[in-house]
Amino acid sequence: MTEAIDPLKLAGAKPKGKRPYFLKDPDVERVLAVTMALAQEVAVMRERLDTVERILEEKGTLSQSDIEAYNPPKPIAEARGSWTQEYLARVLRIYQQEIEALDNVNEPSSEDIGHELGAE
Repeated sequence: MTEAIDPLKLAGAKPKGKRPYFLKDPDVERVLAVTMALAQEVAVMRERLDTVERILEEKGTLSQSDIEAYNPPKPIAEARGSWTQEYLARVLRIYQQEIEALDNVNEPSSEDIGHELGAE
């Protein structure tokens, strides 16, 4: 029996140990991580949207005004809402991981483990 995949749970997955920081200010690194996650999501979405619009335009099946006037039915609106929750979980995962790390204050960081392994 296969266990169902929980996208929200997977969005917060991280390697064991505390998160290593490479910049002087951890807050700057957090903002950078969120910004890069957003940039990645936007790039993928932009590429897919461009593909759909080009195909539809080539086939003459849809106009820009059709897209602007579209009002999604409830199931589609709900699916979009779920996607948005998963998307935000991925974007904000660094904060989720740090909140979880507060429960494991004695957990060594990945950097500490690397130094320990290097010393052996």
